[in-house]
Amino acid sequence: MPAAPAIEVRDLRKQYATGKVAVDGISFTIDPGETFALLGPNGAGKSTTVEILEGFRSRTGGDARVLGHDPARTSRSHNARIGIVLQTSAESPNVTVSEQLRHFASLYPRRRDVEEVLAATGLTEQRNVRVNRLSGGQRRRVDVALGVIGRPEVLFLDEPTTGFDPEARRQFWNLIDTIKHEGTTVLLTTHYLDEAAHLADRAAVIANGRLLDVAPIDEIGGTEARTPVLRWRDDAGVQHEERTHDAAARIRATVGPMYDLEVIRPSLEDVYLTMIQTAPTSEEGA
Repeated sequence: MPAAPAIEVRDLRKQYATGKVAVDGISFTIDPGETFALLGPNGAGKSTTVEILEGFRSRTGGDARVLGHDPARTSRSHNARIGIVLQTSAESPNVTVSEQLRHFASLYPRRRDVEEVLAATGLTEQRNVRVNRLSGGQRRRVDVALGVIGRPEVLFLDEPTTGFDPEARRQFWNLIDTIKHEGTTVLLTTHYLDEAAHLADRAAVIANGRLLDVAPIDEIGGTEARTPVLRWRDDAGVQHEERTHDAAARIRATVGPMYDLEVIRPSLEDVYLTMIQTAPTSEEGA
């Protein structure tokens, strides 16, 4: 028998008292051990979806399951299996970074080594600095460290590397790669598409609370969206552009010279931006 999904979302909906629909009937599943990226512009409904799955926000309709449990009705034992890195931090305590990590580690039965987490999140040099004296980016690293210290079965990462410098981001990616190899399920929201491309097995794209696509990371948007673009200028200076699955054959078949010839293979960012720009508004979707 195949393993049950680690996370399951069916026709999820969230509407506020003002009438605003933040999440409009989205569905997806995440397999155990999979890293799944939730992509979309600000206000798309990503954080609302994640907060519902974390148990911090109620849903208006639909169904949600995390490790087989309704996140609106969880227990202490279930919560010990979940790791969370929120988009914003709580007020920083007057304790050192290592003290904070050791305290949180003591709350979990399958805790990760504190020194390992300090190194992986780039906090070794700040280990004896009080958390409330750290910079914003360093506090963000502490948030990530606290999210992974309990060796969770499911890890929610909501914009985890905001404020990280390039070196810290790479260290974080290495940590997530390690966590993936241990079998942890990861749900990631990020605005860094290179981060999604590096870490995620699959992705879902959301705009205006509606799901646009769910697919493996290198198949998002479908085949046509990833068809290479051939661009050139002819003898008369006229600019030409067309999509083709066989650029070499198209070039051989062209009569006359082709100046400033380019073969452009759409990246994940190209595909994503096209999807977002052509997504229907909430009213059109309705």
